[in-house]
Amino acid sequence: MQSGKLVTLAMDTSASPLLLTLEKDGKIYTVRRKGVKQEKLLFPALHTLLAKAGASLNDIGRIFLIRGPGRFTGIRISLTFASMMKYLNHTEVRGTTMFEAVRFQTLASRKFQTWQKQHPQGVLAVVLHAFREEYFLQIFDAKNEGPAWLSREELLARLAAYAQPLFIAGSDKDGAGLEGLVGSGYALAEPKACKLQPARLLEMAAEERWTKDALEPLYLKPARFELVKPV
Repeated sequence: MQSGKLVTLAMDTSASPLLLTLEKDGKIYTVRRKGVKQEKLLFPALHTLLAKAGASLNDIGRIFLIRGPGRFTGIRISLTFASMMKYLNHTEVRGTTMFEAVRFQTLASRKFQTWQKQHPQGVLAVVLHAFREEYFLQIFDAKNEGPAWLSREELLARLAAYAQPLFIAGSDKDGAGLEGLVGSGYALAEPKACKLQPARLLEMAAEERWTKDALEPLYLKPARFELVKPV
């Protein structure tokens, strides 16, 4: 490595926009690219990012990635790149899910912290748009049932049936807020907490707990398979 300090690359290729962010010598550099062909966008975007930071692939000592859920090929491309870097450069790899990343940001928000004080038995749920009228859901409660892939109707029914107060974070189609989807009966996270923040991703990357299962993809939705067939 050119610098004595660890250079960390955080990346999300699971959906649009592709996000790459790099921390070097205390400075954060970020590149975003819109589009669903992440396999075509990744390497040109990475070249741009490294040029901005004055860094090379050999400088990267740690990669932190979002391992799903999202587009099948998008998830695979970042996992393949990280695996290659781990094998060839002995780069450390850490990873998390989009659910955990949104949760991490939401827990740090003042709105959630205020709500939690008012609802000590309340629970955080993360909702992510999957495809057409399909959604991903994870409720972070003591049951620890893990994430689910649901139709719109199944999602709304599951939220309505939940007994404890819910604070919901996440996004609808094209990154829109959840108000139009879930209605006004829930506390909703602010948009900033639901969009990946480079500084927060790099903060997560510093935590050793994300080493486990770092290269295990979370697909939830099989490629070319839909719960709801278009009419």
